[in-house]
Amino acid sequence: MRSLIGSHDLLLLTLDTLRHDVAADLAARGRTPHLARALPGGRWERRHSPASFTYAAHHAFFAGFLPTPVTPGRHERLYAAAFPGSETSGADTWVFDAPDLPTALADVGYHTLCLGGVGFFNRRSPLGAVLPGLFAEAHWEPEFGVTSPTCLDAQLDRLTEVLPRVPARQPLFTFLNVAALHQPNRHHLPGAQVDDLASHAAALEYVDGRIDRLFALLTGRGRPVFAIVCSDHGTAYGEDGHTGHRIGHDVVWTVPYAHFVLRPGEW
Repeated sequence: MRSLIGSHDLLLLTLDTLRHDVAADLAARGRTPHLARALPGGRWERRHSPASFTYAAHHAFFAGFLPTPVTPGRHERLYAAAFPGSETSGADTWVFDAPDLPTALADVGYHTLCLGGVGFFNRRSPLGAVLPGLFAEAHWEPEFGVTSPTCLDAQLDRLTEVLPRVPARQPLFTFLNVAALHQPNRHHLPGAQVDDLASHAAALEYVDGRIDRLFALLTGRGRPVFAIVCSDHGTAYGEDGHTGHRIGHDVVWTVPYAHFVLRPGEW
């Protein structure tokens, strides 16, 4: 990633609460063709999240601790906030002298844009203002949140509105947190009365149907975009008696991950 700073726009897309097993199954069965087109080899990489809920995971992400590959060994990070004793930075790691990624990118000329989804981005409380407060520009509306069946559509409508305000010569960092997968998600499955794996999967299919629009908007600026797409954590639907997340269960810690370059004209 180090060599891409300045020449590429950046996208960090977090599909909040998406489980790896659901994402991998849908990709394998051709039910998320738009995401699969972008994924290297058409498949999600299985990784472990640094945290079990949104607030903690995103603090880690912004400091350079993205989900870790599940295979044993030392895994070089894409970017990292400098600190003594770091052992996972390498020749290709973009190391910055700032506490977080948005601040570091702003320091080298990027416009930083946040489109929040779940409540930790809603700016309705001091806690909900912490993460969006890292960005030069941040947006959240109830229509972006977990109860909206068209949350990603609303976010993309806002992105369509604000992108032309960013000068084409200025590199852009877009962070987008998608709330659709988070409970409640039964409104994505007609007739569903409860949240379950089927409604979770239906929510991912809803997101997949909007991915082309997102990628077209971002590459429409005429610049290549280095994209990181992942979940921040999974969630339980009754496994071992658990429901929800912020627990140390495998379905919570195990998340889908991918990074790749989007090029103008391909979307």
